[in-house]
Amino acid sequence: MAEASSEVAGTAAAQAGARRMRRKFYVILAVLMAVLVVAGFWPSYYGPLLAGNVDVPFMLHLHGLIYAGWMALLIVQTTLAARGKIKTHRSVGNIGIAYGTVIWVMGVIVSFAAPAIRVTSGAWSVDQAAIFMPIPLGDMILFGGFFAAAVSYRQKPEIHKRLMLMATIAILFAAAFRLNAAGMPFLLALFLWYLPVLLGIGYDWRQHGRVHPVYWIGLVAMSIALLRLPFGETEFWLGIGGPIVEAMT
Repeated sequence: MAEASSEVAGTAAAQAGARRMRRKFYVILAVLMAVLVVAGFWPSYYGPLLAGNVDVPFMLHLHGLIYAGWMALLIVQTTLAARGKIKTHRSVGNIGIAYGTVIWVMGVIVSFAAPAIRVTSGAWSVDQAAIFMPIPLGDMILFGGFFAAAVSYRQKPEIHKRLMLMATIAILFAAAFRLNAAGMPFLLALFLWYLPVLLGIGYDWRQHGRVHPVYWIGLVAMSIALLRLPFGETEFWLGIGGPIVEAMT
């Protein structure tokens, strides 16, 4: 009898430990992604900003602030869920839906405005700006798709939380791209972009013995999205993107 009770207690303790780890994992992953954003934008934006050496239009400052807010919101939401404060998590989530919409709208605007600003300042040629444009637009396609799906599945936590992670991973490409521009080898920067979803896959496999379909869909979508890099340099796209940039400058 004592052995049976001890076995039950041990099983309960193991299950409780697994639940705690499951909750902490998503907080840790959110913090990791926030660190990646800071690291990616530190050389070109956050570092110079603290030193008072950033001279960019207000729109780009607002864009950076909004995106930083999104990362902070993700950490808050994963922390609330980890602590079992689901009611508060859902209430904040209603605000998050509106915030995510702002992220998407601002992202689309900046996708066109930022390249035009670079051309106007003399930093880029029209072709360079046109080549760059599909990169942030691709981010917004990925983010918008995963975010809309996450909102649709908000009553199904296991699907919802993974879709929200994928939406955030989608916009982390900008940070990885900045690291590459700062001198990091492209493949390493690309690995850092994939790292959060790879960790999610590894965690699922260890905890459940299988990988949630959201991650497989995410990997396929991310890989297809890489085609925007060579696509931006095609004559076909330059014939479209070039006139768009010229019309905005």
